[in-house]
Amino acid sequence: MRSSGYLYAIMLSVAVFAWTPPASVLAQHYPARPVRFIVPYPPGGATDYTAREIGQRLSELWGQQLVIDNRGGAGSLIGHGMAATAAPDGYTLLLGTSTGLSIAPALGTKLSYDPQKDLAPIGLAVYQPYLLVVPTSIPVSSVKEFIEYAKKQPGKLNYGSSGTGTPNHIGAELMDLLAGIRTVHVPYKGGGPAMIDLISGQLQYMLTAIPQALPHVKSGRLRALAVGHPSRTRAAPDMPPIAETLPGFNNTTWFGLLAPARTPRQIIVRVNSDLSKILAQPEFAQRMLSQGIEAASSTPEALGEMIRTETERWRKVIKGAGIVVGN
Repeated sequence: MRSSGYLYAIMLSVAVFAWTPPASVLAQHYPARPVRFIVPYPPGGATDYTAREIGQRLSELWGQQLVIDNRGGAGSLIGHGMAATAAPDGYTLLLGTSTGLSIAPALGTKLSYDPQKDLAPIGLAVYQPYLLVVPTSIPVSSVKEFIEYAKKQPGKLNYGSSGTGTPNHIGAELMDLLAGIRTVHVPYKGGGPAMIDLISGQLQYMLTAIPQALPHVKSGRLRALAVGHPSRTRAAPDMPPIAETLPGFNNTTWFGLLAPARTPRQIIVRVNSDLSKILAQPEFAQRMLSQGIEAASSTPEALGEMIRTETERWRKVIKGAGIVVGN
């Protein structure tokens, strides 16, 4: 015969289970308290700007504060890792980046998380296309002319990047592979020093974010040739895509919202729906365009597929270019 204490424990467990609200009810009242929004870069810059614009509008929709938590370091990998190990209750969100979700895995970088297993995609948020720019001393005005110019002097044109394995580095390597040219990578500790050397003529070209290059293009110190996005973009409407000359070229940074894996599906759907409303606001889209960023939405499934296909795409480029980054 079982003890009364044992029977009491069973009854208590049944009662707790019976009074646990289902996920649909939790999602209906979500969020009931402030939400932590991890940004895997320090304050300032495109990632932080995007997160604060989205966070402000989600706060207004929800009547709850989104607390921006800047967790920079290791090229965004620290912030991604923190989000991956957070409680899957909907109260931690991440503005994930193409670097932390696809490029670093493609490079074989040692990670504390698996982007495809430890994070739940919510939806794409924005694209940040790169511009192909050259000093005005370089006698080219189109991608075709640039390729012809590079072919006449293999190994003599230098390009800068903000570091080995960064999007502008592997984007230039992709252009070399598709165009059949050979140029020389010069890594810097940031985009600012590389831009200075590009303007002075020590570098012959660069793929860089639109806001970083546009002031120098307008002043006449640099010439913009094309945009790295596979199609024309509202962020640089006058620029043809490099892909018009080199089919298959795509050098675009992107950010999306994610949560820890096993976050309730109803919460994922709720956040995706509210994010889509924000991305469709003309005023939000215009503020993004002012920073060279283009709003873009997706389903959770589409973002998950994008992470997988982008990882594989960059893995092929990295292998083909022989890029090796130490862990």
